[in-house]
Amino acid sequence: MLIKTLEDGFKQLNIPYSLEVENKFIKYRDLLKEWNQKINITSIEDDEEIYVKHFLDSILLMNAEGMCGNKSIIDVGTGGGFPGYPLKIVNDGYKVTLLDSLRKRIDFLDEVAKKLKLEDVELIHGRAEDFGQNKKYREKFDICVSRAVAPLNVLSEYCIPFVKVGGYFAAYKSENISSEISDSENAIKKLGGKIKEVKEISLPGTDIVRKIVIIEKCGSTDSRYPRKAGKPSKEPLV
Repeated sequence: MLIKTLEDGFKQLNIPYSLEVENKFIKYRDLLKEWNQKINITSIEDDEEIYVKHFLDSILLMNAEGMCGNKSIIDVGTGGGFPGYPLKIVNDGYKVTLLDSLRKRIDFLDEVAKKLKLEDVELIHGRAEDFGQNKKYREKFDICVSRAVAPLNVLSEYCIPFVKVGGYFAAYKSENISSEISDSENAIKKLGGKIKEVKEISLPGTDIVRKIVIIEKCGSTDSRYPRKAGKPSKEPLV
């Protein structure tokens, strides 16, 4: 039974599991597959892979330092809502903001929030470079998370400006990131952060090892950052 994949994964990660959580993930899976026929949300369409590579992967962070309690979280480049929505489903106390540059994906995320009856969710259509300079969002979040595909120094410029001093940015990365980390340390420092730890977590039911880079926000981000749209990726901080 496919749903057992999800339940076993929760047990392996030592995260409480309930029928309510299970039902929300089933509805989420169904909506993801339905909308994926209309717009490009994910290349992953197999049920078991959705459970593992989207849902379980998203909640690997749950037991990390700073994740307990009713935190405010922003998910930058959320795509299909990962990792923001699975984190919200597991801990309904989170206040979650999802940011994506594609309007159609925001429409999908709005439908998910309504069908799953998720409260304290805000959806933003736009670019991180613009909203990172917006006073309503700049340095307003306890935690920023991102599974977006970008080098760590680029991702840090997108994400660290959203985090309060004393908060954390968690970047989901693949196994081989040693050189990426060393190449990003100075950029992270410029943005007011420092690498606190790199969590190595096995993705349940697979031989995949995820590394989640936890960056602590130690000081306010200089007003120059993030730079204008497109610049962080074209001219990465060093």
